[in-house]
Amino acid sequence: MTKPGRKTGVTLEARPHNAAPQSKDYSQPQPPPHLSVEAAQWWQQVIADYDLEPHHVRLLQSAAEAWDRMQQARQALADHGALTFTGANGDLKTHPAVAIERDARIAYARLVRELDLDAGAPSESKRPPALHSNRRD
Repeated sequence: MTKPGRKTGVTLEARPHNAAPQSKDYSQPQPPPHLSVEAAQWWQQVIADYDLEPHHVRLLQSAAEAWDRMQQARQALADHGALTFTGANGDLKTHPAVAIERDARIAYARLVRELDLDAGAPSESKRPPALHSNRRD
C-alpha cells in the first residue's frame, strides 16, 4: 500500500536544525544593483560594521529600498511644486507622493529598529524603545 499525498522522485534529507550547512560562503553580500548610490553605500557600511544573518540581510535590503522610495517621493513632490493639487471637480487633493513618502519613512524606521543597528543593550520589552529625552525620572 502506498502513502497518500504527492508523489515525486525527490527525497528530502533530514538534517538537525543545529547542524552547520555543508559549505558556507564567507563573502559579504553585495547591494542589489537597483539601489541608489547613497543606499548602496549605507548597505555596504552596515554589512561591514555588523554581523548579519541571512534574514537580516533581507531586512537591510527592504530598509534600503524604503529609503530610496522615500527619496523618490520627495523628488516627485519637489518636481510637482506642491503637496496638493486641484481635482477634476475643483476640490483640493493631496498629492499621492505624500502618502508614498510617509509610508516609506515609517517602513524605513521600523526596519532599522528591527535590525537593531543602534548601540546599547537589547531591550526586553515588547514595545518600541522609549525616547530617552521623554523618559520621566
